[in-house]
Amino acid sequence: MEQFTVLDYAFIAGYLILTLVIGLLFSSRASENVGEFFLSGRKLPWWLAGTGMVATTFAADTPLAVAGFVAKNGIAGNWVWWTFVSGGMLTVFFFARLWRRANILTDLEFIELRYSGKAAAFLRGFKSVYFGLFINAVIIGWVNLAMFKIIRIMMPELNPELTIIALVILTTIYSGLSGLWGVSVTDAVQFVIAMAGCIILAVLAMQHPSVTAAGGLRHALPAWMFDFFPAISPTPSSADRPGAYALPFASFAAMAFVQWWASWYPGAEPGGGGYIAQRMMSAKDEKHSLLATLWFTIAHYAVRPWPWIVVGLVSLVMFPDLPAAEKEDGFVHVMRAILPPGLKGLLVAAFLAAYMSTLATHLNWGTSYLINDFYKRFIKPEADAKHYVRASKFVTLLTAIFALYITFFVLETITGAWEFIIQCGAGTGFVLIMRWFWWRLNAWSEITSMIAPFAAYSWLHFMTDITFPDSIFIIVLFTITITLLVTFLTPPTEEETLRSFYRTTRVGGVFWKKISDTMPEVESDKGFARLFADWFLGIVLVYSALFGTGKLIFGEPGTAAIYFTAAAVSGWLIYSDLNRRGWNNLQ
Repeated sequence: MEQFTVLDYAFIAGYLILTLVIGLLFSSRASENVGEFFLSGRKLPWWLAGTGMVATTFAADTPLAVAGFVAKNGIAGNWVWWTFVSGGMLTVFFFARLWRRANILTDLEFIELRYSGKAAAFLRGFKSVYFGLFINAVIIGWVNLAMFKIIRIMMPELNPELTIIALVILTTIYSGLSGLWGVSVTDAVQFVIAMAGCIILAVLAMQHPSVTAAGGLRHALPAWMFDFFPAISPTPSSADRPGAYALPFASFAAMAFVQWWASWYPGAEPGGGGYIAQRMMSAKDEKHSLLATLWFTIAHYAVRPWPWIVVGLVSLVMFPDLPAAEKEDGFVHVMRAILPPGLKGLLVAAFLAAYMSTLATHLNWGTSYLINDFYKRFIKPEADAKHYVRASKFVTLLTAIFALYITFFVLETITGAWEFIIQCGAGTGFVLIMRWFWWRLNAWSEITSMIAPFAAYSWLHFMTDITFPDSIFIIVLFTITITLLVTFLTPPTEEETLRSFYRTTRVGGVFWKKISDTMPEVESDKGFARLFADWFLGIVLVYSALFGTGKLIFGEPGTAAIYFTAAAVSGWLIYSDLNRRGWNNLQ
């Protein structure tokens, strides 16, 4: 293999220096208080907040995972994550404005805004450590392992363990110095670099001699690889299209109609949450929060994946003998095989950008939980602003160290982690959504919704042969049933807390009538039917843009024009409705 040249290393070094400089430029602003450190003083414009969301979900492992889906199951294999579009659009139109309106520092602070009593305090403290440290470290660890794989294949002359440690240290320095301001600005730069690199790779891949000699991808691979939809059938073996990726109807229904609203999943939490909520709460106002989330959803599903899909298809032509377990590596093997000197460095810089944007956001987000929702809430509630900023920088470092430990000493023993997470969060989404819209849910409801899926999953795993995704139906039904039972067997949230929450969020809706009838002076939100119409149009917009782009790439401009027309009409109808309702209602 041709070694990296001076030009390659210059691209990489230039990117790393730029990242550090941006962090230093914003360090003084982030040191003012935790509001600046974790929420950029609530001053982010929509395009910066939304691009930060896109950059964070563009991790080093994402292109490899998508290429792996495509190599194993064709383009339709992406429905395992495309089904989350519905949940993303629900967040855009129902929750983005509410998160910004709540005026809280973290989404866990919401717990004691909405619930009362010791159960609420316990829930907030437990989730701050569980998600901010443990789940967060696992996510960072998987991202670290993906970057480890890229370094090992692309730059074998480097020690991958030491390289990962050095990258984590650098990212910890700039995210610890600059807070969310520096993280957001570097996210925007990193997203541009990462997308540009992947687009260049996809173009060069389609022009590789092994592809052109076969007459293009369409001739080099089976036709079913280019199907945008899986074959839906009673069983996988009875697919109508021979050789095509097939899903039993029940499995597809679990993903398309249940999983997106019922299961907790990092970056796609029902109702928004985690670092997505953090970016919504950091926006200038409700209008910018909505637009940021809309831009994120469109870019995440319709814009970003196509270069990865193309490279995944090319990897099948160039490396047809890769074992099934190594299909994801095909993306990196294509990089290594086709990139000339200079561009190798650019693509490695692109992956560094994707990796570091995810790492920086998770460090900042996890630290916000540990400081605001645990340390400040339970350990040292009366310190001054500077103390919490110093503590935040220290905890950022500790989180990075713990994540490195998880990376190198724990994760190699974990298999099916994401499948496990989805199943053990199945049903939780019901509470995460309805806690906004139904006054009767209490802290015990949310606690139950976190415990019940584990119990149901354990029973299914050890006592039955039912597996994912069919298991979703049973776990969700069990979780919602037990949650409702506990809700009605435990006292409701104190009425004063409910009144304060309603006054702050003005959420509206028929399920708050018991509280809203006592507060006629509060002008709540109305027009839920129109929000549902916007939600549906948003789903049409994203899928139409997604499929239109794909049809254009694979030489079907007529069909692409139909999809793009549907996307344009949907976008215009959404814009018209928001104008009709008045942007002034989004303050």
